[in-house]
Amino acid sequence: MTVLNDDGLSLAAEFPDATREQWQNLVSGVLRRTGRDAAGAAAEEALSTALQDGLSTRPLYTAEDAPGAAPDGAPGTGGFPGFAPFTRGGRPEGGAVSGWDVRQRHTRPDPALTNEAVLADLENGVTSLWLAVGTDGVPVSALAAALDGVHLDLAPVALDAGDAFEPAARELLRIHDERGVAREAVRGTLGADPVGRFARTGRDMTDRTAEATALASLCDRDYPGLCAIAVDALPYHEAGASDAQELGCSLATGVGWLRDLTAAGLSVDAACRQLEFRYAATADQFLTIAKLRAARRLWARVAEVSGAGPAASAQRQHAVTSAVMMTRRDPWVNMLRTTVAALAAGVGGADAVTVLPFDHALGLPDAFARRIARNTSTILLEESHLGRVIDPVGGSWYVERLTDELAHAAWAWFQEIERAGGQHAALRSGLVGERLAATWAERSTNLARRREPITGVSEFPQLSQPPVERDAPPVPPAPLPGGLPVVRRDEAYEELRARSDAHLAATGSRPRVFLATLGPAAAHTARAAFAAGLFQAGGIEPVQDPEPAGLIDPATAADAFTRSGTGVACICSSDALYAEGAAPVAEALKSAGAGQVFLAGRPGEQRETYVRAGVDDFVVAGGDAIAVLTSVLDRMGVA
Repeated sequence: MTVLNDDGLSLAAEFPDATREQWQNLVSGVLRRTGRDAAGAAAEEALSTALQDGLSTRPLYTAEDAPGAAPDGAPGTGGFPGFAPFTRGGRPEGGAVSGWDVRQRHTRPDPALTNEAVLADLENGVTSLWLAVGTDGVPVSALAAALDGVHLDLAPVALDAGDAFEPAARELLRIHDERGVAREAVRGTLGADPVGRFARTGRDMTDRTAEATALASLCDRDYPGLCAIAVDALPYHEAGASDAQELGCSLATGVGWLRDLTAAGLSVDAACRQLEFRYAATADQFLTIAKLRAARRLWARVAEVSGAGPAASAQRQHAVTSAVMMTRRDPWVNMLRTTVAALAAGVGGADAVTVLPFDHALGLPDAFARRIARNTSTILLEESHLGRVIDPVGGSWYVERLTDELAHAAWAWFQEIERAGGQHAALRSGLVGERLAATWAERSTNLARRREPITGVSEFPQLSQPPVERDAPPVPPAPLPGGLPVVRRDEAYEELRARSDAHLAATGSRPRVFLATLGPAAAHTARAAFAAGLFQAGGIEPVQDPEPAGLIDPATAADAFTRSGTGVACICSSDALYAEGAAPVAEALKSAGAGQVFLAGRPGEQRETYVRAGVDDFVVAGGDAIAVLTSVLDRMGVA
């Protein structure tokens, strides 16, 4: 694009056009200075980042990368907001008029406490409620008490009632009628979700499909602003699914509902209007934006081939900040994660956004956590003005390409599920569970190797931070075999930290490791900081000699180790000083009683020398931190 000034002259007239090859050559020169020899396209590839689903993020996108025609029957690109394929938004006005629906979740079983929290939320920026009802929240019989004082004609309610979806829905409709709310004014979703419940618990609820379709027929007939069915993709996300797998499972579930609802007598258009899709929003903002855009595009294609008209083909979306990304240690960092996730959900065009409180992983949230959660959306809408521009990422070569690639990957997974007989059959056969388990296993490896860092957990942990405690949430029924697991990014590190906490409670101190820092600070600081962070991630407290100049000889190192009172040591310094003194220091540490001796850094050709001297293992960037930390705690006898 040519940029002109007020006189109509190009502001770039004096600059020659650069080519991609010229840029790649400059990148190649930078890489050579870091010891990597890559030229041309290989230089660009060296800066690319691998994603799940076989996708990758390149360091630069240009007009050459704009997505082209869609092959293999997959949905196409383009369009305006409110028009098929709805990539740019399901509503023509987007969020420019009123932003997104700020939907707060409530899971307390006590109806009085729930009512207090609900009213506080609605008085301070929340625009709709997402209520857990039944075994996961307020009893169905107490729903009226929980909603006491709520203006139901102004505050839509979304139910999450699990097995009790039918009685909970009937009770909510009764409350609306009792309070004189006109049926055409009722908004929200009844949240019937037997498929998602089957995925979570392993209890096949096929026999409950008729109850859900009856609710959908009732809504279609009497409640035009209410939908009955939740197509909830969170069970798959929370079992470790990739973004494409989450999308594919939601598509297959939605198609199954179209078949059931039309078989029950609804038109295709009416069936589409009875579905609300729920997706996870993560702190990976661009993937979340692309996922929501791709979801609308994919569903528009499904609706089109099913015979739905354009007015009914826009997907209704509810985005929820990811529970998988939430940490129990240093939970305050979760506020930052949920802020980025909420931003991505809003920019991605979600109709409703739920920000989970920062203490979600610890139990029932307190008033402060709920206030921060609702204020997150308020700031994004009222101070950052995110709703003013519809699909602000539209036209970004990167986001458009990522949306396109993610849509194709999700479409392929959706087709595989359909070939297996649909979502119900794929759950029963174990196809979904097995595929998600493989995806999570691969991601777990990256987490263990800290290739996917977790701030406050695997990176920059704070051992001295006191634990944050919350009331325990309702305990759901134990899942049957076949139910999908619930995973968290921090789970492996949390197990290690729990062992450290138990040791602290029993002995008054945490497990400790001695850092044998050789030479001056300039030589050892980088690797000492790396090693300290790694051991702290497992709840192991690093200690080192207070002398800033570092240890000088084997005898000094052995004496400092003995005074530290630890049983494990890690040698930290530069490669040059390792070559001079690491082997004799390792021998001295072993002689002084070190049960394990580590060396921070890659040993190169000196590996055998260091191992013969007593080094048991090497801690390196990209190494398996979980394996190292587990071995240390095991050697120390920390249960």
